[in-house]
Amino acid sequence: MHPNNDQQHAHYPHSRRSFLRDSTMGLGSMALASLLNDGRAQDVNPLRPRSGHFPAKAKAVIFLFQAGGPSHLELFDHKPTLQRLDGQVVPASFTAGRRFAFIRPDARLLGTRRRFAKAGRVGADVSELLPYHRDIVDDICILKGMKTDVFNHGPAKVFLNTGSPQFGRPSMGSWITYGLGSESNSLPSFVVLQSGPRGPRGGSAIWSSGFLPTLYSGTPFLRGPQPILDLQTPAGIAPRQQADFIDAVRDLNRLRLQETGDPEIETRINAYETAFRMQTAAPEVMNLATETAETLRLYGAEAGRPSYAANCLLARRLVERGVRYIQLVHTDWDHHGGPLNLERSIDQIAREVDQGSAALIKDLKRRGMLDDTLVIWGGEFGRTPMGEPRESLGRDHHIDAYTMWMAGAGIKRGFVHGQSDEIGYNVTEGLVHVHDLQATILQQMGLEHTRLTYRFQGRDFRLTDVHGRVVREILA
Repeated sequence: MHPNNDQQHAHYPHSRRSFLRDSTMGLGSMALASLLNDGRAQDVNPLRPRSGHFPAKAKAVIFLFQAGGPSHLELFDHKPTLQRLDGQVVPASFTAGRRFAFIRPDARLLGTRRRFAKAGRVGADVSELLPYHRDIVDDICILKGMKTDVFNHGPAKVFLNTGSPQFGRPSMGSWITYGLGSESNSLPSFVVLQSGPRGPRGGSAIWSSGFLPTLYSGTPFLRGPQPILDLQTPAGIAPRQQADFIDAVRDLNRLRLQETGDPEIETRINAYETAFRMQTAAPEVMNLATETAETLRLYGAEAGRPSYAANCLLARRLVERGVRYIQLVHTDWDHHGGPLNLERSIDQIAREVDQGSAALIKDLKRRGMLDDTLVIWGGEFGRTPMGEPRESLGRDHHIDAYTMWMAGAGIKRGFVHGQSDEIGYNVTEGLVHVHDLQATILQQMGLEHTRLTYRFQGRDFRLTDVHGRVVREILA
């Protein structure tokens, strides 16, 4: 149920109001409208800030989603044994009964061509591909025992973000804003920032509200100073005229809401009023020219030039303005053999995200915001220790062991949790399933994952389905 025990609008039982509405050829509806229209406007704000099930460690989430499946074996999980066995055919037991996209039964092990070094007081292994990450390892928690269930990109992305590989379920950002509302009344509660050469497989399903009211969907911001299409006032319309129009539409929608109880009308009211306020707020938050030159250098961002680094800085600015959930999506981590391979393409993609990701942690920390902002970095799965039978180095999708990291908001700092085996194939300790990650994120937001539910089609749904445990071993 909803954390503040408000009645959620999954079903509308028959009542005197619904009887009057549906009977007597609409005369009941007319009488009801007359009674309701007594001059007393009622504020409707379904995104008002709400308390969770218990005190929260985090007030906002920034999910740095690396779409495509970053290779843990090239980034965070150094395996000397894999280096020693490079080129050897794996035993048949390694591939028997497993599903891969391109791996053959006679696949050979592939050692990394990247150098690793210990970093920070924690002594974490960090690849040469992520030099800026060396500066933040004592502020993050590295999860080396991640596991998922789905090995194709689109369904796996949807699974990580919604708890189900099937399209149509609410995303994690939608669940959180449904449970807690927003601290901002001039920006969306859930914002999506995209970078990379294309959108992610799975598309808008990874930030959709599913069967929750569309009010809770993520709002993609476009690149540039005008992030929302059709947001600006049309030429020739004075601000007072627009305000009068918004007020009239709001009043009519409120009457209809009181008559029907339809939550989509709440969405409509909120959309009009938020859009009105966003005409000023959205361009302001996108204007990085107001940041200091030192801050821009820290991120490696340029005012007026879209990039992943700029989106990391925008994420901090959005948190400062009360946005509850920010999802950055950066694509092209899919390093099979071929053009996007481990010899060339991974160097570029790592450079694109390394400085900005590390700068976000540093910036939040120095501003005192890391204590109550939860940051997550990672993709939908990892990559196989075996190489693909192609002309250039590449790895297949791997669901049984990979790496993500978390930081801030009550997560242990300078901590490595979990381990994979000597070749990075299976988790040997500290396993964290995707549902466990989701449960832990909700926990830090003050939400009990088994209690945050929504009734739809006759059953109660939740983000973690019927699974998930809070990974208390990583909590400070």
